[in-house]
Amino acid sequence: MEEKYKNVIEWFSTNVPVAESELHFDNAFQLIIAVILSAQCTDKRVNLVTPLLFEKYKRPEELAAASFDEVYNLVKSISFPNNKAKHLIGMANMLVKEFNSTIPSDIKLLQKLPGVGRKTANVVASVIYNKPVIAVDTHVFRVSRRIGLSNGKNVAQVEDDLTNNIPENLRPIAHHWLILHGRYICTARKPKCDQCGIASFCNYFDSLS
Repeated sequence: MEEKYKNVIEWFSTNVPVAESELHFDNAFQLIIAVILSAQCTDKRVNLVTPLLFEKYKRPEELAAASFDEVYNLVKSISFPNNKAKHLIGMANMLVKEFNSTIPSDIKLLQKLPGVGRKTANVVASVIYNKPVIAVDTHVFRVSRRIGLSNGKNVAQVEDDLTNNIPENLRPIAHHWLILHGRYICTARKPKCDQCGIASFCNYFDSLS
């Protein structure tokens, strides 16, 4: 396992030196809105919706004062718009009332916000505050298990394996390495093993021979 991590990290470090979120945002408040909306939805769809949201609600106070119908009409093309509209307003209200309208950096405090689970909290803490945490979404979960970086049966176990084996300074970018690899190469239904630079280190690829 140690050798596998070494090889995978070396390949990504050399071949993908820059890896960033594909969500569009300019600040922490915009990012947390975008990540809440991205649950079970594509970044591409979220990026179509957020410009109007960001233009109308530039600060937590403005979103906190919005009506459900106002927010719903802006996010209705997103998956689960009812819940997400409620979460966005609730998140903004809590930011104003408990956090002085500032996005907290602490994972546990972030998870107090409506619509913010551990994955979302890790994304915000990693991207905005460069915290040494790894958010495990569906892509990261799938890719980590396919390659053999983890045998974890759930998100928490995979997160533990990745955290224990990836150096702190690389965890923020490693999160994006795995997401983008899962989005474009190691796809869910038909992984593109012939285009994959880490196939020689991959348990799934080994199983095909």
